[in-house]
Amino acid sequence: MRLTCTVNAERREIDDVCPSESLLFTLRERMGLPGSKNACQQGECGSCTVYVDEAAVCACLVAAGQVDGSEIITVEGLGDAEQLRPVQEAFVETGAVQCGFCTPGLVMAAHDLLAHSPQPTDPEIREALAGNLCRCTGYEKILDAVRLAAQWQGAR
Repeated sequence: MRLTCTVNAERREIDDVCPSESLLFTLRERMGLPGSKNACQQGECGSCTVYVDEAAVCACLVAAGQVDGSEIITVEGLGDAEQLRPVQEAFVETGAVQCGFCTPGLVMAAHDLLAHSPQPTDPEIREALAGNLCRCTGYEKILDAVRLAAQWQGAR
């Protein structure tokens, strides 16, 4: 099938997409967007989190055929090196980026949380990030990053 969608504000048309292949495969292998990571392929780790039509989803669980005509935002679409989002800056500032494998999913989950709850409580942060696994940080620096991003957003 020909998949037509908007990815990171750019209209994309990709030919020969198998409707049942994962959105994650399509993003990484067909569109050259490696930010979303392929870890569990079961929606358990959160490393492949993207927005599809403004909803945060695990790209490994979404079939490419389901997103025809959709708007998709990956971690690459949140910001770039010249214009990071507060949550991206906060991850760098607090040292929440360790090996980096889980970081894209955590950044997307944190961004989604802050979009819906600009001043989240610690329990809200923990709940929002519960679907994301990290083996390096022990999570404290990640929680610090979300708290800092919330402060920065409130000040801007």
